[in-house]
Amino acid sequence: MKKHITDCFSFTLIISFFLFSSCKNRNLNYIAYYNKVNEIDSIYRFQKDNLTVIKQYKKLFRKYPPKNNDRIQEFETYIKLADQYHKNFGKKKSLYKLIPLVAPYWQYKKEDSSFIQLYQKYGIDRQDIEQEIDQWRIRLNQKLVDSFTIAFKRDQNIRKKADSSEVFKVDKKNAELLKWMFENEGFPDLQKIGLWNGSFFMPSGPLLLHMADLDEYHQYFKTKILEYVKSGECPPRDYAAMIDRYYLHILKKDPPYYIYVGQSDVQDSAKVNHNRKSIGLPSLKHGQAITRDFFKKK
Repeated sequence: MKKHITDCFSFTLIISFFLFSSCKNRNLNYIAYYNKVNEIDSIYRFQKDNLTVIKQYKKLFRKYPPKNNDRIQEFETYIKLADQYHKNFGKKKSLYKLIPLVAPYWQYKKEDSSFIQLYQKYGIDRQDIEQEIDQWRIRLNQKLVDSFTIAFKRDQNIRKKADSSEVFKVDKKNAELLKWMFENEGFPDLQKIGLWNGSFFMPSGPLLLHMADLDEYHQYFKTKILEYVKSGECPPRDYAAMIDRYYLHILKKDPPYYIYVGQSDVQDSAKVNHNRKSIGLPSLKHGQAITRDFFKKK
């Protein structure tokens, strides 16, 4: 009887731990994560203090399941620096955790010999990585993939005809489809739909951007997509571009974030930087450095 009570108590503790962990992850605000990444990336990019970068990234990734922003690549940068400086980064466990984060870009990433060699150094060969990529593809939300493909093809095809009234009709159809996706399947992020459907390239950014031209849907998308920024599903950059475009096209005002291309010069950089930080974007100066360094690698 005593053993039975002990077993039940142990089981209850285990269940409570997992429930607590699950709730904790759900309550994480990724805007704070992005701001910390930007802070650490500034140390990496401007101060070149790599040991501090390793230490701070390690602390951050204990609190937050990592992302791997396509331009900062924070988790990959942490792993590579830790390996370079012979610091513990979790070895195979962390390397396997990185694979789903690079999976959407695999057709490019597989050509990165230094990336493959790092995995081989820890006993993970290309075939092992490919198997993980295949499993990642199987886990994608096929209903969301199909729905987003329909919306994205409509979005791109109608804009080739340059008929504004037809574009508006298609944008409204896509707005309704996006609302259905959000309410039924969630945000179409890279871990749910990837970046490609076969040979068809379909990033979420352009479709969200075009929602800015629909004034009647603005409040819904402004509120709902900000929730997805906080949950870590929507990149702050995509949200900011949509809001900037709304300010420029609908309100005829200066944009709050200065992400959207084709706008006037910044009048109040302190205010813009404050706005950017409020959603997890780097400062104007830092953002320019990230973009410059990113295209240097190309």
